[in-house]
Order: sequence, then C-alpha cells, then structure tokens
Amino acid sequence: MPIRFLRLAIVWLLVLATFWVMEPYLLALWFSASTPRTVTPRGSLAAGEQSTIELFKNVSPSVVHVFARAAPTGSLFSDQRQGVVQSGSGIIWDPAGHVITNNHVINGTGQIGVRLASGEFVAARVVGTAPNYDLAVLQLERPTCALHPIAVGRSADLQVGQSTFAIGNPYGLDQTLTSGIVSALGRRLPEVTAHEVKGMIQTDAPINPGNSGGPLLDSAGRLIGVNSAILSGSGASAGIGFAIPVDIVNRVAAELIRGGHVPSAGIGIVAAKQSETTSLGIDGIIIVRTLPGSPAANAGIEGATADGVIRDVITEANGKPIHSMEELTSTLEDAGIGKQVTLTVERNGQSRDVKLTVADVSQLSQG
Repeated sequence: MPIRFLRLAIVWLLVLATFWVMEPYLLALWFSASTPRTVTPRGSLAAGEQSTIELFKNVSPSVVHVFARAAPTGSLFSDQRQGVVQSGSGIIWDPAGHVITNNHVINGTGQIGVRLASGEFVAARVVGTAPNYDLAVLQLERPTCALHPIAVGRSADLQVGQSTFAIGNPYGLDQTLTSGIVSALGRRLPEVTAHEVKGMIQTDAPINPGNSGGPLLDSAGRLIGVNSAILSGSGASAGIGFAIPVDIVNRVAAELIRGGHVPSAGIGIVAAKQSETTSLGIDGIIIVRTLPGSPAANAGIEGATADGVIRDVITEANGKPIHSMEELTSTLEDAGIGKQVTLTVERNGQSRDVKLTVADVSQLSQG
C-alpha cells in the first residue's frame, strides 16, 4: 500500500511539473490578443477636463512662436539652423497684428519672424520696447490668415490658490499647455536694469525657456500675465515661475503702440551695484555717474571720480531712508513725472537736501 501511494504521488508531481512548465505556452496559446482589442467605452469627460480643453481651443490661436537673430541675412525661416539666436512666445494683442512678447526675447536682434498657430510664417518689426518692464510690442507684416486677439482679464483681483494655465513654446515645442495655481502675489523681481517689476505673479504652472512672452491665463481663458522668468538653479522649471501682471501689460502695451516707448520716471543717475555698496559698508546709493542734462546733473549731484573716489551717496528720499536703487525708483514712480522730490545726499560725511523734479529719463543718452 505505501508503494502504490508513492507511485501515485510521483505521477501527480510529474503532472503538476508538466503543467507548471507548460503554463506560459498555454496562456499564450489560449489568451493572446491576436486581434485588436475591443475598446472600452470611456464615458463623458470630467467637467474640469472639458473646461481645460475648451480653454486651449479658444486661446491657442492667440499664441505665437517668436524667432529672432542678430543679423538680417536672407530669410529668417529659410534656414533656421543658422543664425537663430533667440526664440520665445508671443501673444496676439489686437486685430491690427500687434504682438506682445518679452523684451529679452528680441533684445539685441536685427531680424524677427513669427510663426502663427496656423503654421504661417510672418515677418515682424519692433514697434517699441520697455526694458524696465521686460516687454516689447511687435507688428506682424501682412499676415494672410485671420488673427485672434487674446481676451484680457485683470490682475488686481487675483487670489492665491486660483487656477492658472500657461501656453507657450518651451524648448521650441509649439503650443504647449501647462497648468498650476497662483502661488503668490506682489513678488518683486529685479531686472537687468536698475528697475524692478513690482507686483509679479508667482505660479507653479511649469514654465521653461521658450515660454517667455507667452500668456498666463485664468480658468476663464483670460490673460492675467505675461510669463517672464523662472527661479531655477538648472534653468529648467522648478515650480517657481513669474509673470508680469496684465494690468501693467495693458498700460505699457498701449503706450508702446501709441508712442513707441514708455516714459520712465527717474533723475538720471547710474548707481553702483548693491553688492558693491554693501561690501563698502555704505547704507544708501552710491552715484557712479549722472546722465548729461538730467535732473541729477542739473542739481549738482556728482558721480565718482575717474580714480574711483566716491562723491555723492543718496541716503533718503522725501524723508525716508533709501537703501537700494529699487527703493529710489519706486519712490520716483510713486511721485510721478513732473513732480518734485527731496533727496538727502551725503558727500564727505556732510548731508544736504536737494530738490529735483522727476523726469522721463527713457530718452536720455546713457553715454
């Protein structure tokens, strides 16, 4: 009896081992999908998905790809591999063919072209630039397809936490949509000039190189900002992007279209870098030089000497301490062009009050 049981056990073990070895082949034989699978009905899209899809359909025709290069040699689009030094995004502003973009997208270039959402390539010229706001207005030259100006919203009533959407051309990838929220409001973002754009919108919607000049939108598809910068050690999106508020864009664009430049409130000085001032232990604004014919020059304010001796340092404006050029610029803008301000200027340890009239310094020679 034990021998018979052992034989049966061996037989069953052999059978099980055979099935274990054959299992993959049997599954492949009986269950392989050798014909196309039946599509499972999806059902309706979620309401949030539908609204995002509609937003993209409505707004994407208003977003363009801007190309620029330094020297006008041949057609910009005939050979994009040679000479294209900068590219970014742009926004169709009005039916006349004006396009809003960042100044840094076209700065220092001599030839500009735009690819519309339809795929049409159009040459463009610069109408005006506002470097202090990192904005520029272009004019499309004879587009053949219909233009779709973007819907304009407001930035003054934005709230942290509301949805944001960005459309642009990151890394040259046309018509890319990303989404996020308003992460913060009222950020101060220093520019390459002494000016700083106040009230910047911070968003975590992914913004990468190539998004510059493109729109930041609210959930209604309205323009609430122009994407301008990211905060990242690697140069790629790190969830901290900044957009110029549309209320500023609306005002600056109108001035550029109307007159080609934006008046800039100032007194005509060139200041030392903040890091240099701090390293010298000076609390205020070191005057490097004054611009010829400027209010500062006419008031007797002097820059450093040729051998680097500091002459004048601005320490107060209208009775309030001034620690940086950004603070002074803000004070002058709040006062307005044509208004008078009182500066406290220190020279050789002696302070004096100087009254100046704020002027439009955008046209003063920097030479």
